[in-house]
Amino acid sequence: MGAPGGPGDLYRFRFGPEERARKARVWRVLCERFFQRLVPERGVVLDVGCGFGEFLNHVRAARRIGLDLDPGAKAHLAEGVEFHEASALDLGHFPESLADLIFCSNLLEHLPSKAEVDRFLAMARRALRPGGALLVLGPNIRCTKGAYWDFWDHHVPLTEKSLAEAMHLAELEVDLSIARFLPYTTKGAMPQHPLLVRLYLAVPLAWRIFGAQFLVRGVRRP
Repeated sequence: MGAPGGPGDLYRFRFGPEERARKARVWRVLCERFFQRLVPERGVVLDVGCGFGEFLNHVRAARRIGLDLDPGAKAHLAEGVEFHEASALDLGHFPESLADLIFCSNLLEHLPSKAEVDRFLAMARRALRPGGALLVLGPNIRCTKGAYWDFWDHHVPLTEKSLAEAMHLAELEVDLSIARFLPYTTKGAMPQHPLLVRLYLAVPLAWRIFGAQFLVRGVRRP
């Protein structure tokens, strides 16, 4: 458990134990029914801003690495998941061409400026193997509008199009771009019951109605 005011304290204030448990159940289905197909099972996966392992705990890969500023995150990661306590902007400390997939969920909007987003993307490209991919899930300001600012630690407003431009500058080639994928937050319209999550994923038309988070993938070409 992090100290009050320290890394992770705002997350714990925002999402209590019951909410975090619901998130874990939702993410289990998201990974089984959608994200696993984008994860190389024999490769190395690095989750930047891994939180309590909502993604890493539920995907299969030969090596799973979590990076988070909150030291308390380690206790929530599954057996076999490596943990590094560090900022997303410390990604440059990892070896070059380490990962087959770098994943980040609801991370980039928390960086202090566009310059730091550019820096992160450059470091992510360096850490990817040729042919590896950076997969980014995050709130789309075009869809969330004013609600984007309901979270105190949101700084950089993004859309799938602006992120694609930033990835282009970082020499990452976008090969997947979904403007509306998941609802904005599990506190809102996101279905909670596993059967409802499965149904939501199976009906892309529902994404266009309820989705407010983009999903963008950029590939490091050889």
